[in-house]
Amino acid sequence: MRRYLIAGNWKMNTTRQDGVALAKSLVEGAAAATKKVDVLVCPPFPYLIPVLDAVKDSGIAVGAQNAYFEAPGAFTGEVALDMLVDLGCKSVILGHSERRHVLGETDAIINKKVIATRKKGLQAILCVGELLEERKAEKTEAVLDEQMAGGLKDVTAEMMADVVIAYEPVWAIGTGLTASPEQAESAHAHLRKWLETRYTPDVAKATRILYGGSVKANNAETLLSQANVDGALVGGASLKAADFLPIIEAGVKLSK
Repeated sequence: MRRYLIAGNWKMNTTRQDGVALAKSLVEGAAAATKKVDVLVCPPFPYLIPVLDAVKDSGIAVGAQNAYFEAPGAFTGEVALDMLVDLGCKSVILGHSERRHVLGETDAIINKKVIATRKKGLQAILCVGELLEERKAEKTEAVLDEQMAGGLKDVTAEMMADVVIAYEPVWAIGTGLTASPEQAESAHAHLRKWLETRYTPDVAKATRILYGGSVKANNAETLLSQANVDGALVGGASLKAADFLPIIEAGVKLSK
């Protein structure tokens, strides 16, 4: 069984004080859980250091919400992977729908980030997912295929050892809508089949595929119980310990 990964994407939220308090609450509430599941929090860049300090030696990992693919240099406003490694970050979220559809990132740019992230030894969480009109037009699988092929171009089977895929139906992010367990499982199964075809059955079997799209305490267990759902990328519900901890506990409950 693949080990669940429950990741919190704080997006452009919290203050330093709120973020540290949240991190400390998670340390207190999820100490035992980290023996069973992987827990990751991804705060905004300015709060990485205080959050890293707050979760030190707790079993909770810290990641970034983005990074640039170039080595440190004259790239005003960007953050280098070397800097994240220096801080002790473990993961980077790449290709999130908001970066694709709000900030205009292309598959080619995301691909460069995935390759650079893995070359630095960091875990890459590659986000893929369809818009509502694409879902209605029954183009979900075609969109996923295109994003996977673009995002993982030239990514070797060896590099896939620490690549996580996050399926996030864009129509279910921050809208209160959630893909049904059947919809989530269908998309995840398709992604795993893609990995098997593109790589090998072993790579497909080992790769964790997270669901991201309005995951909450009241639907987490049902979503996580699907055969090809290996965790969750949680947005709004990760901003309060009282909302995020039950999602972690759902993963613990289902872990064997």
